Amino acid sequence: MDSDYRTRFMKEALKEARKGYDLKECPIGCVIVRDNKVLVRAHNLRLSKNNALLHAEIVAIDKACRKVGDWRLNDCDMFVTLEPCTMCSGAIIQSRIRKVYFGAYEPKSGAVVSCNDIFDVKHGHNHKVEFEGGIMEDECSVLMKSFFREIRNRDKD
Repeated sequence: MDSDYRTRFMKEALKEARKGYDLKECPIGCVIVRDNKVLVRAHNLRLSKNNALLHAEIVAIDKACRKVGDWRLNDCDMFVTLEPCTMCSGAIIQSRIRKVYFGAYEPKSGAVVSCNDIFDVKHGHNHKVEFEGGIMEDECSVLMKSFFREIRNRDKD
């Protein structure tokens, strides 16, 4: 896909991340795109809902499956502001997302390239997910850094 496609939808994911930021959630945003349109939007809800499963990607996949009426999202692309973790990467494979575009790399728990390569497991999966990282990486990274700086400053007071 061209850079306009990547930038356009990563900007939408960043809008979702900012919604999470405003809720004092870790600011990760996600959109799932089908037919060049946003199908669903989501942000982290772990703290708000006291549920460890409610990462932006999982919330988005759940919404998309309900909207489409199927667990298969083969014709969908995901845009997420941070490299997915192991749990989210597994859900992406299981839901048959076509391609994942992510913003910032996650050196502590990223499961696409940073710590693991879940999408490229040598023994294979039933579905192969394409991916591209570093889309609007600076903007995504700045939002995360700002969030955690604010938390550290708040904890000092």
